[in-house]
Amino acid sequence: MVPDVSTGDRTKMFCLNCARRIVSPRSVGKYDGLKRYLRFRAAFTSVVKLSFAKMDGIISDNLPMSAFRNEKWWNKSSGVHAKAWLDVGWRMQEVNLDEGYVVFRKVKNVQTGSRRKKRSREKVKKPFTPAPYRVPRVRKTSKTKAAKLYARLKNLERKRASMTKYRGSFKPKPAQEKRMYKPEEKPK
Repeated sequence: MVPDVSTGDRTKMFCLNCARRIVSPRSVGKYDGLKRYLRFRAAFTSVVKLSFAKMDGIISDNLPMSAFRNEKWWNKSSGVHAKAWLDVGWRMQEVNLDEGYVVFRKVKNVQTGSRRKKRSREKVKKPFTPAPYRVPRVRKTSKTKAAKLYARLKNLERKRASMTKYRGSFKPKPAQEKRMYKPEEKPK
């Protein structure tokens, strides 16, 4: 734990990872949001039509004025903006400045990082195998719990046996009724 790195306040303590993130935050490019969006959409479709307003929302900033005025900005393949969609395997197919939209088409599938394992083509495909089913384990009750339950049952049996038995459908009066009314004065 270290004191607050921005103010040096010892009352606020941070773990070293949190302090590292505050001191050196990860730099994010302006068009990284567009990269993530196109990488996500690549799983579903090969054509994406985006309005300029939607692109502003995706990149969390405004497009430059040249993007609204001339098509050369969109056709330029050397710019930072074009690198965003080219890196994830998309190309700009059409742009309409009057209606304010751009259409991207997927050119190739791009693997994302080293998170996914490469499957070898030599493996023989197996027939369908169902997902493994784990049989739930039946737990034995502890001896203590069993003894407590057994004692409770015995107490209930004793209480039931000690209660007086009445013939017929006679039910004893509740305690509050006994206190309120005397047997001779009970209203009908």
